[in-house]
Amino acid sequence: MTVKELQTSDVKAASPDTDLATVAKMMWDGDCGAVPVVNEDRKVIGIITDRDIAIATATRSKTPAEIRAGEVITGNHTIHAVKPDDDVRVALRTMRKHKVRRLPVVDQQQRLAGILSINDLAIHASSTLPDSVPAQEFLETFQAICAHEKHAVV
Repeated sequence: MTVKELQTSDVKAASPDTDLATVAKMMWDGDCGAVPVVNEDRKVIGIITDRDIAIATATRSKTPAEIRAGEVITGNHTIHAVKPDDDVRVALRTMRKHKVRRLPVVDQQQRLAGILSINDLAIHASSTLPDSVPAQEFLETFQAICAHEKHAVV
């Protein structure tokens, strides 16, 4: 089974200049916890999560309307993405390795084509995936994503 068969294709995206209040509204309206950030060519340059918004808002002396998405994603992380024709196992391995719940789906030019979440995979697990992806692989992916990293105490 391919990513294309399970991805959400109608994905709203933000630009680096979009303020966090607008991004939060996009999440609220779309009932989602992450929004891809794209440039003018619709190439994915990052992804912003509800957690990113909460941390940015709590740690800065600015309102969400004063903070831009580009300020939160710039330099924070490498973009981990999959292609529409990738096997879902590739997506699971990527999620597991990088401890992410959502992956942008990009075309050959790295433009946003959709998003694949662990929820998308879980929803389809009982109906279409059992024969192609072992349950153990899902369990290992969930465990890897949910594992807490130990932070050094200073």
